[in-house]
Amino acid sequence: MMDTICDLYLSDKHTQHTWQAFLEQRGITNFNAQEVSTIDQTIGLYNADNQLVGTGSIANNIIKFVAVCDRDAETKGARFNQVISELTNRLGAQGIFHQFVFTKPAYIDSFKYVGFQLLGATEQGAILEKGMPNIKDYLAQIPKFPAAKKVAGIVMNANPFTNGHRFLVAEAAKQNDVVYVFVVNADVSLFSTAERLQLVIEGTRDLPNVVVVNGQDYLVSFVSFPAYFIKDNDAIIRYQTELDASIFKQQIAPALGITARYLGSEPLSHTTALYNASLERILAPDIAVKILPRLTNGPQVISASYVRQLIKTGNLSDLDGLIPPTTVTFIHNNLLTLQSRISKGQNINGN
Repeated sequence: MMDTICDLYLSDKHTQHTWQAFLEQRGITNFNAQEVSTIDQTIGLYNADNQLVGTGSIANNIIKFVAVCDRDAETKGARFNQVISELTNRLGAQGIFHQFVFTKPAYIDSFKYVGFQLLGATEQGAILEKGMPNIKDYLAQIPKFPAAKKVAGIVMNANPFTNGHRFLVAEAAKQNDVVYVFVVNADVSLFSTAERLQLVIEGTRDLPNVVVVNGQDYLVSFVSFPAYFIKDNDAIIRYQTELDASIFKQQIAPALGITARYLGSEPLSHTTALYNASLERILAPDIAVKILPRLTNGPQVISASYVRQLIKTGNLSDLDGLIPPTTVTFIHNNLLTLQSRISKGQNINGN
């Protein structure tokens, strides 16, 4: 008798307990709120005896929490294929044809067998994608400069674009023929992706060798990488930062000829300092990591988080020296909208 797929509703405590126990038996032990709360759908695969023998979940366009039991299966791998097929079909029914999966390195080949392509891998985990548009499509639409001898890359959230960001870009532009500035594509900040992208474009318009690019799904904040198969917090940070660096090294840099990546020193954020250290370790020796001292305004290090606090309180006179004129104009023109977002619960802490 063929196994049957059913929806699992994790809001039911008994269902969640059964689901979690099944995953724990197969080495998946991280069920913190950040991992579970983003789940949109979860399916269960049941055998003829009504026993749970497989599961998988969808969070936006990410497939996660996949596990199967093959002990009584007629064909090894059939249950895995059935779970992945069901999840990809459900995503397709929603018009989502570009999908990601984060998994342990041991399961890379299993996902490759069902059509996923490897984007990056570390000792802790791997990221694969399937569908269109893919990494090749993304890279194809970015301008290339084959004659450039020195090409650098910068990845920034720019929430918002400050004089500190501007200093980093301008210094890289002095030292290189071309500088790609990748803006993180994630609408979880006070300033939307479209707003941040435009502020970076406007704030660097006078630098002719700077190309501003939307990071899309490939240059994202490392905190958004799922780590549901890793329990230890330090290991999660290492996995997320190293995976981010591996995607840049294995996919982005070779396609664009990038041989250096510029970072600002990080005296204010311990997590970002760890991230910078991971970049240095993973990218070397192929890509030079150049860390520049953070720009200061008097004794104070310029930070986007401080700018956001000034927006909250409305102390715009204190913005002098912190942000470029283009960012000043945007904030003045959109102050009420920004403050409304904050009053509705938009987090303005962090980087």
